[in-house]
Amino acid sequence: MITVELAKDLRAAGLRWNPETGDRFVIDKPGVDDDVYTVSEMTVERHDHPSGTILGFNGTTEWALDSVTAAESLWLPREDQLRELLGPSFVGLTRVAAGERVVHTVTVVLRGDDRSFAAADPAIAYGQALVAYITTALE
Repeated sequence: MITVELAKDLRAAGLRWNPETGDRFVIDKPGVDDDVYTVSEMTVERHDHPSGTILGFNGTTEWALDSVTAAESLWLPREDQLRELLGPSFVGLTRVAAGERVVHTVTVVLRGDDRSFAAADPAIAYGQALVAYITTALE
């Protein structure tokens, strides 16, 4: 899973979120961004209104929290979502093990050149590649 910091980098680069069932997120406020929530019909429902999307918390499992706006939430995209967002720029994912250490490297094409992003968690490498992809596309 990507970090909150990387999710903030993705949002700052321009990644936008339309909440879907199965999406993970945190509430983007200090002191409450440690709890990860999942959009689902049972616990956290998406409610679309003309003024924006509201994430409604159902039941007693979520500490006296009725709802938050999607803008107050920070999407933590999954590895498969990050890979899909890279689209045709995605070249490949490699895994190299050196003893107990494993490094996953995502390679993408940015402006005709191959660029690689490496991390112990493949989702982090995908996230770093997506930040670069979005930033490069906006330049």
